[in-house]
Amino acid sequence: MNARLLFVHALSPLHAGVGQGVGVIDLPIAREKATGLPYLPGSSFKGTLRDACMDDTVRKKVFGPDTDNASEYAASVHFSDQRLLLLPIRSLAGTFAWITSPYLLRRLLRDAQDAFVTGLPSNIPSPSDDQCMVSDAGCQISHGNQVILEDLDLTVALQSDARAWAEWLGNQLFTSDTGWQQMLLARFGVVHDDVFGFLLDTATEITARIKLAEDTKTVKKGGLWYEEALPTETILSGLVVTMPVAKVGISVNQVFQTLEGLMNKPLQFGGKATVGRGLCRLGMTAGS
Repeated sequence: MNARLLFVHALSPLHAGVGQGVGVIDLPIAREKATGLPYLPGSSFKGTLRDACMDDTVRKKVFGPDTDNASEYAASVHFSDQRLLLLPIRSLAGTFAWITSPYLLRRLLRDAQDAFVTGLPSNIPSPSDDQCMVSDAGCQISHGNQVILEDLDLTVALQSDARAWAEWLGNQLFTSDTGWQQMLLARFGVVHDDVFGFLLDTATEITARIKLAEDTKTVKKGGLWYEEALPTETILSGLVVTMPVAKVGISVNQVFQTLEGLMNKPLQFGGKATVGRGLCRLGMTAGS
């Protein structure tokens, strides 16, 4: 399969919404039905990259014809949903921690195997429900022998597998920036899947928005609502698969080269662009 791993690093809060919600949050983010994990839909991801491609001929070859002619041929590139990998959590020490769980790492490992990506750690850390496995004894998120995330007190557990994952992810996410690689290493933590599920319900960003009446400059009736977003520094991952259509005359390498060119600058994903939401850096594993 001609596939590579993708990484999305949120530089501002990311609102990949699903429209009007039925709960307390009026505009929630998209979440997987079974797991409750947030994600950026592949359709949104593809649409943004398509709009960023200024060459009409290349755009049609890679992303398919315009909507009115969509039945002519398929796109030469396919994107999976970009799924949560590292969630930034407020920490008593070190300001914030990049937190993941065994299930998220196991799913990333499966995607990497599908894309024939090599060099990943083979062992998945397995913390108990009162532990946070960290990568270094002097990590910035430890407070004595504890890691305190939101209102959870977890015992520090130093493990080489956690360090191996932090180093590999740092090299992929911040390829040429050793400063950010060290920052990830110092703030990386792995918690139990159940603990991560709790953090998912408490650590997303909730913003109250209002609409003012034009004449009185007071809140308009019905003009208060709440929006949910993934916080700045969130990391998501997914797959990109190329299956060039023979009639358009483009190769696998040309498709990946086009994508690499589009990913060399930050792009905006999701909604609320005019209020600064969704600015993201993109990365893609190198071909084998």
